[in-house]
Amino acid sequence: MGGRQLASKWLKTEALLTDPEVAPYIPHTRGLSKGNLQEMLETYAFVVVKPIVGGGGYGVIKVTRYGSSYSITHSFKINHYTSFQDMYNALLRVKVKRKYLIQQGIHLARIQGRPIDYRVKYVKNGAQWEFRAMVGRLARSGLFVTNLSKGGYLLSCREGLRRSLPHISSAAKRKEMRHITRKCTSILENHFPGIGELGFDYGLDYSGRMWIFEVNTRPQ
Repeated sequence: MGGRQLASKWLKTEALLTDPEVAPYIPHTRGLSKGNLQEMLETYAFVVVKPIVGGGGYGVIKVTRYGSSYSITHSFKINHYTSFQDMYNALLRVKVKRKYLIQQGIHLARIQGRPIDYRVKYVKNGAQWEFRAMVGRLARSGLFVTNLSKGGYLLSCREGLRRSLPHISSAAKRKEMRHITRKCTSILENHFPGIGELGFDYGLDYSGRMWIFEVNTRPQ
């Protein structure tokens, strides 16, 4: 399995959806088309549109519906549109020249108004997989992506959980994160033999429910 093909978020998502325990952790995901976007915006308040191949927050766009009007958030810019067609035309202009997917938007738990998500680095050392890092990434003020290349701020997983969801056990959530990481890794190893390093991006919503946003096969 070539590294290039493995870079596809679509292939990894499909593999993980085959497991009934893991599937509920994956936000609803579809390929980008006008019809799919319209349907998903009718179901969810907002969606995230991102390249099927690529990382570091590159080319990621947030699309929000407010009744019959829409907005596109891209980097620090927010643009508003009064019709779906106007918004869709703008989206096609803004997006990079790659294939995209649409992912259900999740209202992330926040610290002082800034969304936080988590990166878990899991590496194969000989025959054994081991945890190398579990960190929280706090978005730069005004941004919805948490990537460090975009000015995000790093803190420990424990501190991030404690500060963003003080009413929930951070130990229980870290245990759940480790369990799901191991489970996903065994699924991905079965589908894509030869992988040796994985980076999991997790988000927790306001209620404390955990979501898998992405699995990177060559984590940065």
